[in-house]
Formats: sequence, C-alpha cells, structure tokens
Amino acid sequence: MKQSTRQILQILLGVLIGAMLTLTVVKYRETRHLVSTRYGGKWAKLNLVLDLLEKNYVDTIKVTELSDATISAALASLDPHSVYLPPVELSDSEEQLAGNFEGIGIQFNVPADTAIVLEVIAGGPSEKAGLLKGDRIVKVDDRTIAGVKFPQDSMVRLMKGPSGTRVTITVRRSGEEIPFEITRGKIPVHSVDAYFMLSDTVGYMRVGKFSRTTYKETHEATADLSKKGMKHLVMDLRANSGGYMDQALLMCNDFLSAGDTIVYIEGVHRKREVFRADGRGSFRDMGLSVLIGESTASASEIFAGAIQDNDRGTIVGRRSFGKGLVQEPFFFSDDSGVRITVARYYTPSGRCIQKPYSEADEYNYDIYRRYADGEVFSADSVHLDKSDVHHTRGGRTVYGGGGIMPDVFVPMDTTTTTLFYRQCTRKATSMRFAAAMFDKYGSRLTSIDSFAAMDKFLSQENISRQFVQYAMSVDKIKCTEAEWDSSRPYMQPEVYALVSRYSALGENAFYKYYLPIDSTVDIALENL
Repeated sequence: MKQSTRQILQILLGVLIGAMLTLTVVKYRETRHLVSTRYGGKWAKLNLVLDLLEKNYVDTIKVTELSDATISAALASLDPHSVYLPPVELSDSEEQLAGNFEGIGIQFNVPADTAIVLEVIAGGPSEKAGLLKGDRIVKVDDRTIAGVKFPQDSMVRLMKGPSGTRVTITVRRSGEEIPFEITRGKIPVHSVDAYFMLSDTVGYMRVGKFSRTTYKETHEATADLSKKGMKHLVMDLRANSGGYMDQALLMCNDFLSAGDTIVYIEGVHRKREVFRADGRGSFRDMGLSVLIGESTASASEIFAGAIQDNDRGTIVGRRSFGKGLVQEPFFFSDDSGVRITVARYYTPSGRCIQKPYSEADEYNYDIYRRYADGEVFSADSVHLDKSDVHHTRGGRTVYGGGGIMPDVFVPMDTTTTTLFYRQCTRKATSMRFAAAMFDKYGSRLTSIDSFAAMDKFLSQENISRQFVQYAMSVDKIKCTEAEWDSSRPYMQPEVYALVSRYSALGENAFYKYYLPIDSTVDIALENL
C-alpha cells in the first residue's frame, strides 16, 4: 500500500514538474516572441542578442564598447575598407585629408630619441614664437619627451590641440634650454611634398596624398614649373595612398581632352556614373610620366588609370596597390562615424582596379607576398589576370584583377648594399650625422636658398668625408677606402639629401639630392 502510494506520488510529482518546465519554456517562447516582435525587421536578431547580453550577462557590460566592437566586426566582414571610426580616430582621419590641422606648425624627426625640428611652417604659431629649424624639443609643458624613448605619435598628440589653446615647448638650443609659450592655430597641410626642375625642360613633382587642397596645389606647382620652361612633367605618386576622389578628377581634367573618360563608378545602390574631362584643362599638351608603386592606391590609381587608358602618358614603376572601392562617410552625433563602401570604380577601359579580398589574410599580406613571390624584382613574376582583358584608347592590352600594371616596369634594386651601408642603416647614422651637421653649420645652412649655393656648401665642407669620419668615430663602424668607394654612389646622395633638408630649400632639397639614386626616375627619363 505504501509502495503504491509512493508510485502515485512520484507520477503526480513528475506531471507537476513537467507542467512547470512546459510553462517555463512557453514563458521563454513568449518572451522571445515579444522581444522579436518589439525589435522586428531584418536586424532583429542582432538587436535581440545585444539586449539579452545587457540584461543577462554575468558581468557588467560596457554598452558603448560592445556596440562599437559589434559595428567594427560587422563592417570588417564586408570588405577591407568599410570601417567604423571612434571619435578620436575619425578626427585624426578627417584632419589628415582636410588640408589643415590645429597645432603649433612644425615638422620634426626623431633620429636618436630626441625630436629635432626639421621645418618651422612659415606664418605658423611656432615661427611667431621663435622656434628654429634644428631645435631639440626637450619638454611639452611639464612632460619630458627627450631621452626617455617617448613614442613619436604621442609627441604629436601632446603638441596638437584646438586653436587658441596654449602649450609650452622647451627646446635645447646651443646647449641652453629655452621655453617657448605657443598659442596653437590652424596649420596648412601640403599635398605636394616637392617640385622642381630636373633639367631645362623636365620638371618633377611628388604628391603625397589627395586632400582637399591637392588640385589647387598641383595646378599651381605645374603652372610654376611651366613658367620655368617645363615641357614634360614627371608626376610621382609612389606611396600616395589616395584620399578625395574629386581631387583626382580635377587633376585628370587638367591633362585630358574634352570628352575623355576619367573614371566611372557603380554599385548595387549607386547607378553607373561616368566622369569625363571638360576640355578646359590647362596642361593638355604637357608631356607626362606617372610614377607608381605597390603603395600607390585609391585616388592615385584613378589618376594613373585615366592617363594610361587614354594613352595620355607613360606609367613607370611597379604594380599599384589595387584599391578600387569608393567609400562614403556617415557621421554620428557622438562624433564617431563610418566609411561604407558604396561603389566600385572602373578605369576608362572598364578595369576594376580592386584586387580580390574574399580572404582577409591574403588581402592584408598581399604586399609581403609580392616580395616573397619575386614580383617586385621581375615583371615576369607579376600574376596578371589574363582572363580580364581590356584595351586602351590606342588599342594596347591592359588587364584588370588588381592594381595598375605600369607601361614600363622598374624592378627593386637590391644590388647596392655593402657591409658599411647595412651597419649605417641599422644605427641610423646618416640621420644623426645630418643633425650633427646642423649643430655645426646651422646659421649657414638656414641661409642657403638655392641649389647652386647648396652644391657649393656640400663640396667646400667635404660633407661626404665628414660623414665617413663620423661613422667611424661616433658609431664605431669600420670603413676602408675601398668600401667607401663602393658605398659612395648611393650613400652620398642620401647624406646630401638629409643634410640639405635643414637648409631653406627644405623638402625640395631632400628630393633633389636623393633622386640620383632613384632608378624609377632614371628609367622614366630614359622613356620620355
């Protein structure tokens, strides 16, 4: 009797527990249904998960960080160039492309754990306060930044700030530490790094980025060179990672004829839009060579592709990066934003320059793979997509599938390395020597404003011989006469470039003296 009663009780208990479980599941389903209904739409699951995490996760969740991480992960799954930018990153990114920034107005380098002023921007806050080229920056406000392995990007952040705010920069000059109180202001950022004449009729221009002022700068520089007799321009876009597309369009318009296609863009939500030259360009008859390399990307590839497909000039160098996606910015009220890929761009012949990105690792390590596969050393090692065939206006065959393949390939030169060169490179001897020469000849260097005067100075002071002596005595690097004879052809131009940068000629002098060891420029000149 007792056993029967126990069995009956067990059955009843089982039914009761089952009913409770059923009610719990039903309740959960009702909750889930209510949540799904509340959020609704195509993004219901994402919102549901975030809401569940906030209400149920074991630890306290920082909602903003989780939201940012979710957005970043979602965009990263689409393509390599759709990105989320938190407020600080967005501000830095916009500033780089804006054509100006807020700060104190200097350029500096850090050859040996101390920031040395390379340029004081004319009319900027630092010039007005009295900073000079060659000053060693010791402190920013009360923060010591010299001799303590302070990161260079952190130095920049300390010096930058909103217009009207003040910062004290303490510099070491002639053995004395001098504080300067500087009121920050708007500082122009230049897209044209340098321009000058290579010969009586050939000019050179290096364009570092496509910012809001790029067209104005390149147009004015080209006009200036034209007045000096330029008939052929060597436009250097190597290491130019791009920027604003409209600036590339305006630059192309300066060199192309009426009706020439520059580029067209197209996407699922963007109807095809074709951009053509209007025929009012100022330099349509100017000879043109365009230098590109594996770091030439985006807007600079638009320019190179338009010139190549219209048979307007000669493209010289190595295959460009291969970034053919158009990003559009969207901004949020918390000063963050996203850049979303909205279209692909196509060169006049119909090539999409974007290289494949289905595998993230392959995309991110593509440049390394070019070195490993030997592409940068031989044109025969370049993997072209022979199935994606296009033709220029003149009927020449060009290929899509990733990047612009130059008309004239220039392999990377690896033959010019001696033991002395490698040791100097490892210790940054050339950069530190240049700073030492400024300490020694500062007043003379800053007064030199012509290449003729610079040539005379370098020769009179036997700068190359002083460099060898510096390397041997300061850095303890052995160098025989024979080894210097082998190293001189490519080390002397480098040393001259770094020393002359401290003159009034600035970056123009640097590139002018460095170009003799630039094989890409040599080959461009050979193929005018």
